[in-house]
Amino acid sequence: MLRELGAEVIDADEASHSVYEPGTPGFAAVVRDFGKSFVRDGRIDRKALGALVFKDAEARRRLNAIVHPLVRDWMAQRTAEAVERGAAVVVQDVPLLFENKLESLFPTTVLVWVPPDVQVERLVIGRGFTDERAREVLAAQLPIDDKRSLATHVIDNSGTPESTRAQVARLWETLTGA
Repeated sequence: MLRELGAEVIDADEASHSVYEPGTPGFAAVVRDFGKSFVRDGRIDRKALGALVFKDAEARRRLNAIVHPLVRDWMAQRTAEAVERGAAVVVQDVPLLFENKLESLFPTTVLVWVPPDVQVERLVIGRGFTDERAREVLAAQLPIDDKRSLATHVIDNSGTPESTRAQVARLWETLTGA
């Protein structure tokens, strides 16, 4: 919705996929640290690696040590490119912003909030996770209500799409004065 209003959106999930594509230093580091058993069809088997890291905190720490610096560099490069193109508003979509204590790097933060049970439901329906996997993923994150208290702005995404869109429009006005 922010993109539709004119923001340039830089997506950390896209970055995390890009930084360990075959042939990249991230790919080599993941294979070196986790082994070739996590490669399928020449690519990192994200499903198998995800199953490991959401059950094993030490494995998650090792993966994050590889991926997070690469993601930060990727995001910084895309942000600089957006500014060079003249983007008036640049949004970095960072799902683990608060978990990684990165909020101080930004002048404002926005949390898109839903109740925890809706988080589980959306992971199951939207991403095809099992209920158990969805709960594992969420257990590895800061609880969403804790994030709510850390965010500068909160968009309640538990209602209708129209309600969410109206909140985003008000936020856009606040951020841009438009």
